[in-house]
Amino acid sequence: MITIVPYDEAWPSMFQSEAKLIQSALGPLVRRVEHVGSTSIPGIAAKPVIDIQVSVLTLEPLSTYIRLLFPIDYTHFALGDFDLIYPFFQKPATWPSTHNVHLCVERSDIERKHIAFRDYLRSHADVATEYVALKHKLAIENHGTTLESRERYSLSKSDFVAAVLKMALS
Repeated sequence: MITIVPYDEAWPSMFQSEAKLIQSALGPLVRRVEHVGSTSIPGIAAKPVIDIQVSVLTLEPLSTYIRLLFPIDYTHFALGDFDLIYPFFQKPATWPSTHNVHLCVERSDIERKHIAFRDYLRSHADVATEYVALKHKLAIENHGTTLESRERYSLSKSDFVAAVLKMALS
């Protein structure tokens, strides 16, 4: 099931601990580590999964990241063409995960958009509240017991995210 839980004050420190672990595993490949996703927005309900965006100079070869993240329990999940811009890793390998790592190229459009979305919700509580309501609705509509329903949950937020990004980037 996709579960939305009240904000947990431990989420920022959970991110900090994991960011140090990732920085250590990837060493000089890391340019920036950011807490993104709903758990990075103080006070809002979220799925209890710490989303971490790791900016690097290049995503190639992806096998290097797969090899370096595996010892700290991250498993790469191939997402077709999306791997070319935002490879995804999950910890633990079985769902539900507790941590997700998303790789992106430093100064890329995808890096900028994820941070802009997060920062906009952090500074606009009314929009963050709308986002939580949408997530609750989508969690009910998408059971989350299959990869397809989890993808549907995620993709169903696209219009909302696009609208927020339009405001955030203007």
